[in-house]
Amino acid sequence: MAKPIYILGTGLSHNGSAVLLKDGRVCVGIEKERLTRIKHDGGNDTLAIQYCLDAEGIELKDLSLVVQCANFEIPDRNYYKGKRIFADAKDLKIVDISHHLAHAYSAVGTSPFSECAVMVIDGCGSPLDQFLKLHPDRQQHIAPEFLNENQMLCEKDSFYHFDGQQLTPLAKDFSKMAEQSDNLFSLPTTQHSIGGFYASVSNYVFGDMDDVGKLMGLAPFGKSGTYDFEAFEFKSGNLFVNDGWKNQFDNPSQGYAYFKEHFDYYANVAKWAQEQVEKAVLQCIQNRLEKFPHQNLCYSGGVALNAVANAKLQDAQIAEDIYFEPAAADNGLALGCAFYGWLDYLKMPKVPHDGSTCFGKTYTDSEIDATFDKEENKKYDPKKITDEAELVRYCAEKLKEGKTIAWFQSGSEFGPRSLGRRSILAHPGIENMKDRINLDIKFREDFRPFAPAVLKDKVGNYFQSARYSPYMILVDKTRHEYIQALKNVTHRDGSARVQTVEKSWNPKFALLIEAFYEQTGIAVLLNTSLNKKGMPIVETPDEAIHLFGITDLDILVMENTILEK
Repeated sequence: MAKPIYILGTGLSHNGSAVLLKDGRVCVGIEKERLTRIKHDGGNDTLAIQYCLDAEGIELKDLSLVVQCANFEIPDRNYYKGKRIFADAKDLKIVDISHHLAHAYSAVGTSPFSECAVMVIDGCGSPLDQFLKLHPDRQQHIAPEFLNENQMLCEKDSFYHFDGQQLTPLAKDFSKMAEQSDNLFSLPTTQHSIGGFYASVSNYVFGDMDDVGKLMGLAPFGKSGTYDFEAFEFKSGNLFVNDGWKNQFDNPSQGYAYFKEHFDYYANVAKWAQEQVEKAVLQCIQNRLEKFPHQNLCYSGGVALNAVANAKLQDAQIAEDIYFEPAAADNGLALGCAFYGWLDYLKMPKVPHDGSTCFGKTYTDSEIDATFDKEENKKYDPKKITDEAELVRYCAEKLKEGKTIAWFQSGSEFGPRSLGRRSILAHPGIENMKDRINLDIKFREDFRPFAPAVLKDKVGNYFQSARYSPYMILVDKTRHEYIQALKNVTHRDGSARVQTVEKSWNPKFALLIEAFYEQTGIAVLLNTSLNKKGMPIVETPDEAIHLFGITDLDILVMENTILEK
């Protein structure tokens, strides 16, 4: 029997992660924040790599190749913000790739396409000099005006062709870095990036650039047409940010109380910014596809997490089929590194991906039981329901009654969305449920929406466009006749960030929704991540029990073990 080929991908940007491929398939992957419990944690990668090795039961000597990616530097193999796991593995081959290339390979590796175009749009990619050092053979693909520039330029957006084996850049846009200052809109990104623009407006509205998704959640409360100036312009096919928009805003948020007092103002700013991003994304991708047409498109980079813009892109029908990479932000860099190693470096054929984005380890019954032997957890009285059909019927009944359930099953999701492995679940239509979860469980702003998880074959019953959306990365409109029944998962403007659930890689979650449907006639559950504000999504049984204890959650279900308050 042939020895397996293991390739490790590691991302050392913020949102650090590690991913292990076995013979071209993902066998395990984890984001560093899930282990350190520090949101968006990056830097040294030893902890995430050790998690992957332990989960698979292998050692460094079993790896065929390591591929790594940082942002502004090429990491030393031995030390990077501390000693690395490779320091004593002198014979292990380590390859470096650039930022946007890693984003692009993360998309093609998990996509259903054997050939496609790939678009990457984010806040900031690799510096040009680093890109050329890593990929000297690709200088021919860089426009002369960038090569002749005498200041640091970084990747802004990149467009590739994937032939089934290798990515070839077709268009790469670079921008100088934004100047750092005390200005309200100072950016840690390139001067002309869509991602940087969105982060700067988020900072203006919330005083926080790390959770730009809040801006998308706020925008539906605003009014279109409040502002009539443009943030972006296109020149010769490239996107630029107009600095003039910054002069229009001079009232930054001064804390949550101030934000609430001026809620309508900030909602209008968010609405304007969201619509600017939607137009810019569509125009940018349209421009590339007009020059290099293809029926299949992969889309990645941090901007590709904007579910509203994604729906507009899909509705524009500029490609027959679009794959939105679920881990589109920097947490997906490790995934792209691993697939680069398999496809490009080793020249191995692409292995079809099963659609799952759940790459974490599964915790055994004995590991779950062991958490209750700890002194702090002996106050709980867990019970077990070993029959799966009985378990989902029981949980569906409790959800019907209005109970909230922390649902901890199998390996955790890789990426920013909980998809039924590490989720908080509730009834989508019970009065005030949304407010209760925001206030007493998530401890977050009351305007934040929740997602509907719906059986794949029932999505058209409840949502107008019936989008296939397994990764909660596209919005739809709730059908008028179901707005009341789905009030907790329908946003202010009638939109919903839908998750279509399928049995092939999410079997127990699908069974639970089916059981809820049998009892209520509704094939939809409220689904949100198993965490509270400021906390990474729960990874371990210990963390799940801790969260259960400090919030107003009613029930915790870990595999077949149940805790109730």
